[in-house]
Amino acid sequence: MTDRARHVIASCRHIAAMTEEPGRISRRFLTPPVREVHSYLRQSMADLGMDVCVDAVGNLRGLWKPAHRGRRRLMMGSHIDTVPDAGAFDGVLGVILALEWVRLAQEIAFPTAIEVIAFSEEEGVRFGVPFIGSRAVAGRLDPSLLRLKDAEGVSVDEAIRQFGLDPMKVPEAAIEPEDAAFVEIHIEQGPVLEAENRSVAVVTGIVGQTRLSLEFIGHANHAGTTPMHLRCDALAATAEWIAVVEAFARRTDGLVATVGKITVEPNAGNVIPGRVRVSLDVRHIRDSERNSAADELISKAGAIAERRGLTFEYSRLMNEPAVSMDEQLTAYLAEAVEAAGYPLKEMPSGAGHDAMVMAMRMPTAMLFLRSPGGVSHHPDENVLEEDVEAALQVGRRFLERFAADQARTNSSPR
Repeated sequence: MTDRARHVIASCRHIAAMTEEPGRISRRFLTPPVREVHSYLRQSMADLGMDVCVDAVGNLRGLWKPAHRGRRRLMMGSHIDTVPDAGAFDGVLGVILALEWVRLAQEIAFPTAIEVIAFSEEEGVRFGVPFIGSRAVAGRLDPSLLRLKDAEGVSVDEAIRQFGLDPMKVPEAAIEPEDAAFVEIHIEQGPVLEAENRSVAVVTGIVGQTRLSLEFIGHANHAGTTPMHLRCDALAATAEWIAVVEAFARRTDGLVATVGKITVEPNAGNVIPGRVRVSLDVRHIRDSERNSAADELISKAGAIAERRGLTFEYSRLMNEPAVSMDEQLTAYLAEAVEAAGYPLKEMPSGAGHDAMVMAMRMPTAMLFLRSPGGVSHHPDENVLEEDVEAALQVGRRFLERFAADQARTNSSPR
């Protein structure tokens, strides 16, 4: 199957050229390059005999229905949006490999319908809230999210309409979870598999995430005429708090906390910053630890602001609990890894994925591929041909195991 592995990698790199910014990969929710990706994937789905549609939040969905199929449906997929200046494989690899698993299913006369979803939005770059695509499919999209606006003042509702879709039909994107299962394939986005020289791993669970927006509000003033002791410098307060965030996370086992986005006003070299907005991303496999950490960091921000004579505000943008993968489906995936001749590695995911949303709705499993150099969310992001081959080999064994279970279920008395 080496040619197939090469085709998967070539397809990902081809899609990488579909970008908002020539010379670097950037593809936000429902921006024009998404149409190009849809066109390419739609043709791939049609070539596999799949029924294709786009739901009301822009998820591209292809359904393959074998002639003699049982009641269950296997759902697969990942996202096609990116962070700014991204790599070619985050998300997209999972969609292309899912289509190759459909090809494998056809070769083994798989008795179950397979739906492949290219989720429209997972990263949360355009509107600050992730998983819009998978939330809609899982029936968990809060209608209030449609009012969120991007940097240009365009709301989610307007973005959907501009893409030619009807936001009133968003509820129709939700699936019925009975007799459905979901599998996502994704690069690890970390260094563990490379450090252990492994091609693949089975994901046991996904850490919980809290995302917040915080604002330090001081007073802008002249940089040359305002003495240091009379300043209400919002950026200085923010910098002090960022150092606190890092120190707190370093001494808390298993916790990661990141300030990744800063907006400064008025952002002039000779003006004391009067207002600063920052993001905070807190993650831990135990929800109690994550929630406690988020609360503590909010409290410390408020204390710093008060001591410096500033006003402090914050809002929670996301609070997703940690999720475990389905025990039976994960066991099938583990058996497939070993049956394909690879050593079994099980590990949690430190990154959030559409699978964490889908797992709240149906049995879900996840397969990781090695990230060379541990690099992701960066142009140097890559995959190895041998690891893509491993995912194909594991896929065949998984589908065979899933089909055997389906045959038993269909033959047992109801």
